[in-house]
Amino acid sequence: MQWLKMKLRFVNLILLLISSACAQLGGDPNGYLTYCPCMGRFGNQADHFLGSLAFAKALNRTLILPPWVEYRRGELRSRQVPFNTYFEVEPLKEYHRVITMADFMWHLADDIWPESKRVSFCYKERYSLQQEKNDPDKPNCHAKDGNPFGPFWDTFHIDFVRSEFYAPLHFDVHHSNEAAKWQAKYPAESYPVLAFTGAPASFPVQLENCKLQRYLHWSQRYRDASKDFIREQLPRGAFLGIHLRNGIDWVRACEHVKDSQHLFASPQCLGYKNERGALYPELCMPSKEAIIRQLKRTIKNVRQTQPDNEIKSVFVASDSNHMIGELNTALSRMGISVHKLPEDDPYLDLAILGQSNHFIGNCISSYSAFVKRERDVHGFPSYFWGFPKEKDRKHSNVHEEL
Repeated sequence: MQWLKMKLRFVNLILLLISSACAQLGGDPNGYLTYCPCMGRFGNQADHFLGSLAFAKALNRTLILPPWVEYRRGELRSRQVPFNTYFEVEPLKEYHRVITMADFMWHLADDIWPESKRVSFCYKERYSLQQEKNDPDKPNCHAKDGNPFGPFWDTFHIDFVRSEFYAPLHFDVHHSNEAAKWQAKYPAESYPVLAFTGAPASFPVQLENCKLQRYLHWSQRYRDASKDFIREQLPRGAFLGIHLRNGIDWVRACEHVKDSQHLFASPQCLGYKNERGALYPELCMPSKEAIIRQLKRTIKNVRQTQPDNEIKSVFVASDSNHMIGELNTALSRMGISVHKLPEDDPYLDLAILGQSNHFIGNCISSYSAFVKRERDVHGFPSYFWGFPKEKDRKHSNVHEEL
């Protein structure tokens, strides 16, 4: 009897896989959704991806996974890196239907989204940088105007025949019946693909969408590379991963702290309603002295609370100054070595930081936010530079871990 039940379950699984494959080959009758991840670098794009995934599920449309947009020094046009270079596709299907843009364009687009039906979606008219293209009688999304917009769609030879302005609709599908409004206004029969000029999501990521991080699994290449580095380059024992954001562009961004209630990913430590405090400069750009003090304090705390798993090394990820010399000097008496990748690879940095025993990130940075969300999925501890304030830490029992 048990054998028969197992056989029936196996048959049902095969039928489900066949049904899914047939639906994929024949196209999704509920339609598709895609977008250009055209705002910011990876941290911002990752925030937008989680929101877009939730939006596609709410509209019950298959999400066409866009490539990641990258900017290389000295290159005038962005590069589009296939989604599955960094992350696996299959785990996402546990949450919702997805397909890579390459697979969709090469196998389905001619039938489902012929050139005559390629419409670009934007909230309202988007003006071109080339004034001669702006026609007051023919408002346009100008979906391919500028970088990375043009290079992104050109990667798949996509041109648009017209523009659609979807105002006043919006993307918050958690607190209203907005999904039903989208479905009513843009049925799949008339609009097989909703192609947005930018991500159909908010930045920073909505609180309700943070949990979707659990479906983002690193590709085999990055899982292997991160494990190899940890095993071969770091001393045995626990390690502390840190993210230092200190490039000149970040210095300029931090100037906006004084005029802002929130800045970039600051809700991750301050709360979405500032329930854990207001912005202050040290959250964005801690001094070298403050970084060293917090590192020493964290290492000592772990030695006291986890004597069987003491921190033996520090791994540093940074967009500019890794502070390797200063940190090695400051931590040498504690028997701590400091390490970085031999060649910059921000994605491998992320994969390693996600596996560290402890992590200190930048509260304002969406790059740090990616690490924090991944660690939350696995129940790993995370902290932030300068949080809580040092003077508050001395006079309160607030725990640093978030």
